[in-house]
Amino acid sequence: MIVNPQSFNYRLIIGSLIVAVTILTVYSFTSFQSIRAHEQFLEQEKKLVESELSHMITRYDKVSVSNDLLSAQLEEAKLNTKITLDSLRLLRSDLSVLTKYRGQLYSLKLKNKELFNTIDSLNTVNQSLEQDKLLAYNELKKQQLANSSLIKENEVLEKSLEKGALLTANSFYAKGYQKFLGAKRPSVKAKRVQSIEVCFTLAENALTIAGEKELYIQIVNPKNNVVADKGSINFGNSSLIYSSKKVIEYTNEVVDVCVDVNADIEEQPLDPGTYYISIFHEDRKLGSTEVILK
Repeated sequence: MIVNPQSFNYRLIIGSLIVAVTILTVYSFTSFQSIRAHEQFLEQEKKLVESELSHMITRYDKVSVSNDLLSAQLEEAKLNTKITLDSLRLLRSDLSVLTKYRGQLYSLKLKNKELFNTIDSLNTVNQSLEQDKLLAYNELKKQQLANSSLIKENEVLEKSLEKGALLTANSFYAKGYQKFLGAKRPSVKAKRVQSIEVCFTLAENALTIAGEKELYIQIVNPKNNVVADKGSINFGNSSLIYSSKKVIEYTNEVVDVCVDVNADIEEQPLDPGTYYISIFHEDRKLGSTEVILK
């Protein structure tokens, strides 16, 4: 068989070219895939860094501190993080760029860790102080309630003492008298009676302040008029029309008192009926009795 050398050379060249093209095609495709995968990796890394920066900014927004210095540091860290995030978003994904921003992210994390540890420590101290404040407040409220209760008890005790120290009287009675030849004779005849004697007993009381006690006797006739009107005496907003006044030296012991109330000339003869007698110490009524004249 005769082979043409020129045809053989062409075939060899064509075969070599096909092999070369195939190899080049495979290499190009592989390179493209590798570059594409690298770009996707860089893009994912960029998004990851952006996500971490955004998360840090969100955490800054959620933190609130009352300390001025920490608040300023927090605002500064937040601003730096925003600047880093905005710069990263404007740049293309590149290994050197990502390496740079990874370094900045790491630095920010270290600063944040220290800053948030300080904030957490301050919050712990504040919580402890708030608990102490609450305990102190509750203790103060208890003390105030105890003091209020004690004040009320003292007020009740003072009122009891005041009530217990009041002047008291008993054994009230009254009789009508007529005067004959300078002597007094009891009588129930209205036309003969010229005076009414009122008697009572001041009780013993160690709590009452000793000294002079002004006693007022009021006698009201059947027509509801005051017998032997001596005028009125005022006690604050109240007033008393009285028939007689008696000053007693009280020494905290039992005192028997009798007061003779003479009817005025123009009131005689007295009207028959019931005469109501009341005894007062200042504006307080000690007791009462009555006498019936016929």
